[in-house]
Amino acid sequence: MVSPKASGTSEQAAAAGRVLAIFPGALGDLICLVPALRVLARRHPDQTIELMAREELARLAVGRIGIARAHSIDRREVAALFAQKPDLAEARAVFRPFTRVYSFFAAADPRFRRALEAAATPGAVSFHAFRPAGRGHVAAGYLNELGERGGPSDTELDAHIDVLAGDIAEAGRALTGLGFDKARVVLLFPGSGSAEKNWPAENFAALASALGPPLRALVVLGPAEHAIESVLMPLLAARGIAWLGGQPLGTLAGLAHLAAGFVGNDSGVSHLAAASGAPGVAIFGPTDPDRWRPLGRVRIVRSPKLALEPTEVSSALRQIVGT
Repeated sequence: MVSPKASGTSEQAAAAGRVLAIFPGALGDLICLVPALRVLARRHPDQTIELMAREELARLAVGRIGIARAHSIDRREVAALFAQKPDLAEARAVFRPFTRVYSFFAAADPRFRRALEAAATPGAVSFHAFRPAGRGHVAAGYLNELGERGGPSDTELDAHIDVLAGDIAEAGRALTGLGFDKARVVLLFPGSGSAEKNWPAENFAALASALGPPLRALVVLGPAEHAIESVLMPLLAARGIAWLGGQPLGTLAGLAHLAAGFVGNDSGVSHLAAASGAPGVAIFGPTDPDRWRPLGRVRIVRSPKLALEPTEVSSALRQIVGT
């Protein structure tokens, strides 16, 4: 779904009741929280929903997943809540304006719980597990944390994001600059937050080289790729494989929205690509796809030791993108 602009403003948020979700996770975690955030929007239809998270992720959420306003979880008023004797004056200025606070952060820390409850409006705060335990997809776990146990089954979970028109425009400019504006682009995400989840960089390079017309591979580099760049970059240069780095998360969502498909590891950008509407292949090794798979049109290929040949992944990709 494409949205023309970010929804909500600071002025609108101030005029209406305000609900805050505090969430400490990384990109993939945030995408898995999307169904729960949409529940909050339905539960509080006349109030604005705001998110306190890592700054880049909170900004991504504004206008794309029903969030009206972003706040950084790294601000000093939050850190003060962990102090032995917290000074709550500044924290009250931050949290007291909210009529309801859902904290997925530090739910097991008694000191933080007491301090946040004292800083917020009395009775406004509830605490919920981050990465809740249990069977099934973690997105369903977040719904359970909110008391939505009669919600959708794992196969019906919807974590789509509303890609903004500006995201698509920025992505289009990036593709044009690479000469990819008329191509059926397949985005390759070779990194993840953990080396043990990464399909070898050599295999991503071989897959990129093997994709023939009408598909063209574009390797996307971000913070998750820093640990493998010394291996990956020479492979891309030797094979003449196109790459793109340093893009904001919104632009990555736009790229996925325009792409024919993607291939990635169990990683945050794989979740983002699927949520942005791209069909794709997610490669799983030691982690459990029933628990962590990207939600959307995604084919899972799995080998506990990542012993998958590029031809296997290429075949799965062509099946899902229709070539």
